[in-house]
Amino acid sequence: MPHTLGSALRSVLALTCAGPALLAAPFAHAQQVAAPFADVPRGGETAVSLAEISVAATGVPTPVTQTGSSVTVLTSDRLEVQQVRTVPDALQQVPGLNVVRTGGAGGQTSVFIRGTNSNHVKVQIDGIDVNDPSTPNRAFDFSQLLTEDLSRIEVLRGPQSGLYGADAIGGVISFVTKRGEGPARATAFVEGGSYGTANQGGRISGSEGIFDYSVSVQHLRQAALPVTPFELLPVGVPLRTAFTDIRSVSTKLGAQLSDTVRLNYVLRFSDSAYLDQADGGFPYRPLPYRNLNDQQQLLMRGEAEWTPVPGFHNVFGANYASFDRLFAGPLDPLASPTPTSTLGERTRLDYRGDVQMAPGNLLLFGAQREDERIETTGLNRQNGNTGGFAELQSAITDRAFLVANIRHDANDQFGGATTFRVAPSYILPGTETRLKGSVGTGFKPPTLSQLYQDYPGFRFFGNPNLRPEESFGFDGGVEQPLGERVLVGATYFETDFRNLIQTAYFPTFSTNVNVGRAVAYGAESFVSVRLTDSFSARVDYTNTVTKDEVANQELLRRPRHKVSLTGIWTPLPNLTLTGTLISLGSFVDGNRDFSITRLKNPGFTLVNLSANYVWSETTTLFARVDNLFDQRYQNPTGFLGAGLAVYGGVRLTSF
Repeated sequence: MPHTLGSALRSVLALTCAGPALLAAPFAHAQQVAAPFADVPRGGETAVSLAEISVAATGVPTPVTQTGSSVTVLTSDRLEVQQVRTVPDALQQVPGLNVVRTGGAGGQTSVFIRGTNSNHVKVQIDGIDVNDPSTPNRAFDFSQLLTEDLSRIEVLRGPQSGLYGADAIGGVISFVTKRGEGPARATAFVEGGSYGTANQGGRISGSEGIFDYSVSVQHLRQAALPVTPFELLPVGVPLRTAFTDIRSVSTKLGAQLSDTVRLNYVLRFSDSAYLDQADGGFPYRPLPYRNLNDQQQLLMRGEAEWTPVPGFHNVFGANYASFDRLFAGPLDPLASPTPTSTLGERTRLDYRGDVQMAPGNLLLFGAQREDERIETTGLNRQNGNTGGFAELQSAITDRAFLVANIRHDANDQFGGATTFRVAPSYILPGTETRLKGSVGTGFKPPTLSQLYQDYPGFRFFGNPNLRPEESFGFDGGVEQPLGERVLVGATYFETDFRNLIQTAYFPTFSTNVNVGRAVAYGAESFVSVRLTDSFSARVDYTNTVTKDEVANQELLRRPRHKVSLTGIWTPLPNLTLTGTLISLGSFVDGNRDFSITRLKNPGFTLVNLSANYVWSETTTLFARVDNLFDQRYQNPTGFLGAGLAVYGGVRLTSF
């Protein structure tokens, strides 16, 4: 469906200009009768849960009922009770997402949101942009991200560059780590199970006087997961199972110097090694050896918060992110491997302010300067970007809400880009029906690799004249409470993409050019129930249709149908049971080395169960079963997913 930016902007301006005339109404919280996502039951508790608050949607804590954006929030309580140890496993249950992982934990992991490319997702950890400048397409690899130190995960769907700038063409995934509070507390857990899995972690946190602190460590090892399908093995070549070793440490410190000044500091380091069956060339012929993929990530952020007067909050921040990747293989004991190392770095200085202009009217504004660099064999380049944004968050009445933002980015390489997003929400009186929607744009600048990296041996050369990829998207939906324990909803979405970067082949060379066009549209629907104070459940269905408008073909690795079902039950005060079902319909993919560019993957269904028993105030026993029915599946094609697996362990706390 064609759209013009001019007509879209006229509609946005009309809506934005009409809003201020109605901004005298006081700010109010709309009542939510059922949690939008199945969460840990809390008895008869009626207060708004953390799963009903979003920070990613607007930049400040906001009830999800007061923004039209489509957002899913996963809290640490939910992840712990489900015993979800890795971020890819957590994201599988989110509607609108397809998580693609080359094997088990540690295998390269990509996330597709609403049919967009995997590199069209903006990823942040504690406000630090972690899209990897060391990779050819600046996509973030989710494989080494563990959950032990996470407080919440927010998945924001649809173009979001109006607030977040570059890379937010398809959506934003934001991770927030845990902050220390209260008396000093120590926790630790040990877990073991199938495929030689050993998992340990711990955390020390608390606050003392003006200081608060949280330090988390986690180590996940998986020693014997079969990843290569047997049909790909040549005669006489043994199967080599994948080996994963992921270690991470996370620190979050704070100091409340006065009523008006606070300092924050975040440090996160992770180191992962992944060994898989070595590739013997093209077409894919596995060798009896393995390849090594080693990654190290270092993230740091410092903040100073200043509130000179009530209602006026300022944050001054500085980020540093480093991504160091090494590939070596095949690890043949009779030959020395030739390692390939790539380093990517990003620094950012930023300012954000928010001021309460009137009751129910919040104005956010800010500016950023970001520089990124890539260093590898034959390439050492950098690029920078300066951006500024403004956002109005308004409670027009106690039932009508509006969030609107606009942003301009000036890139050192290609010039300027202006983006926007508008997300209204309205709750009908009487029926309490919530109407919501959003419209926005996104852009993704070409990566340093796409601009400058040459492969003369293959006659491939970078293209410094590339332009940014662009998107225009909208969605609209309705949510309807049915009594006090049932909530149903549905949202239609559509996103158009232009100037997509693709490889073009000429008689004597090849290079990247802006020729791609695509569209993705579909619907997300859900039913959320809280049958009793001890049992809640939610089922989501996502239908996604994608089309490459140049080749007139369906895009790869975008299942048309996805169903996710989650349930949490507390039959006894000390016992909590959970169940999760993930079902993907068939999708188009290529084989492992893409010598067959298009084939049909039949899809799969997974069922996971978990049990948590609070033995005492300091001891919790837990166990889980993943892939209960031992479903044999590949996502992506050519890489086996884990079969039936059983795990168990114990968690200890100091009080």
